[in-house]
Amino acid sequence: MIENKEKFDLNMHTARLLLNEPFFAALSRRINKTASTAIPTAGVRVTEAGQFEMLYNPEFFQSLPDVQRLGVLKHEFYHLIFEHVTSRKPEGENPMIWNFATDLAINSHLEGELPDNCLMPGVDRFEDYPKDLAAEAYLKLLKEDEQFDKDKDKGDKSEGEGDESGEGQDKNDSQDGEGSQSSGSGAGQEQFDSHEGWGEGDSTANEIAKERLKDIVKKAAEEASKSNGWGSVSAQTRKDIIAKLQTFIDWKKVLRYFIKTSQRANKRSTVRKINKRFPYIHAGKKVQRQAQIAISIDQSGSVSDEMLAAFFAELNKLSKLAAFTVIPFDTEVNPALVYKWKKGDHKKTERVMCGGTCFDAPTEYVNKEGFDGHIVLTDMMAPKPKASKCQRMWMTTKAYANRPYFQTNERIIAIDVKA
Repeated sequence: MIENKEKFDLNMHTARLLLNEPFFAALSRRINKTASTAIPTAGVRVTEAGQFEMLYNPEFFQSLPDVQRLGVLKHEFYHLIFEHVTSRKPEGENPMIWNFATDLAINSHLEGELPDNCLMPGVDRFEDYPKDLAAEAYLKLLKEDEQFDKDKDKGDKSEGEGDESGEGQDKNDSQDGEGSQSSGSGAGQEQFDSHEGWGEGDSTANEIAKERLKDIVKKAAEEASKSNGWGSVSAQTRKDIIAKLQTFIDWKKVLRYFIKTSQRANKRSTVRKINKRFPYIHAGKKVQRQAQIAISIDQSGSVSDEMLAAFFAELNKLSKLAAFTVIPFDTEVNPALVYKWKKGDHKKTERVMCGGTCFDAPTEYVNKEGFDGHIVLTDMMAPKPKASKCQRMWMTTKAYANRPYFQTNERIIAIDVKA
């Protein structure tokens, strides 16, 4: 394995390969790449820590010309962009057919850039399949295609009892010459990369990975837009990417993400828990994790009554899930106006301040009080604030999210404001 990695280190080639692909280059910088002979080609996955990683076989990459190396890189990145890695396969569907569908959706964008025999709409067994469809549309075509009945049976076996060798997914179908790497794709075309572990594991960890992915794609899209450097990404795909980044707020996902990533551990001794290092000698430690979330509401004159009402509507949704601390502010924070919004409470829209806007005021208050997470509801119309000691995110309307007064790497969530 060491010899293979010395022969070809993908990290030494990505900048050159992605020279004319600014969007993919920006995405690539945020994805770890690890050489491994455990897979025959390449694959992307979510690690246990919720990070994204691309595994690649150095021998496989060394054997490819540059155009195909670039094509494989883009193929793996498209799996991330289209959320194939973080989304569970449709319930009840054959995993092998779903894998075909995701590859067909991606390879429509990579004609002439991939190794021979990859799944490609309009070619060989997929001659009658149109290009540029979503994975769900290809799944429907595949389920109606009689030539894949044999593959469906193999997929059912691999999902249930496995093959006799016990080697797992990567060995499936390797002895009958009908495919490679668990694809069972038959003569002519093959699924060449690994889809193992997609959408599996802890659901909360998967939600965190989805949030991270949005941030990664958003930053890459921002870099591409500033330099007008989307490269080979089609205009329609650009629109789809931007649309996904402008989704309306889902407090369940936001809260789950904040609590999971903003936790602080409070430890106390307890005889009910066995000490792992000194069993029955010292008391164990019981860990209690609680996230204290601050919600700062911009009540300055530039925030309209309509926008303020939309903020309170979202907070009423959030209160069904958890309690939080509300911090009204304009150019300052009056501690006498700060209050706890208890779980289950429903409150009417209330304006208690109406001055200018200064984001340093709520930031200083939250830093001083030691909160774990900070969400700011605002129109974004003020200078960039000082750094936050806890993770901070911004909530505003779609219009202000598209044209913020200041640039930030922190997440901005758009909500819908209705009359």
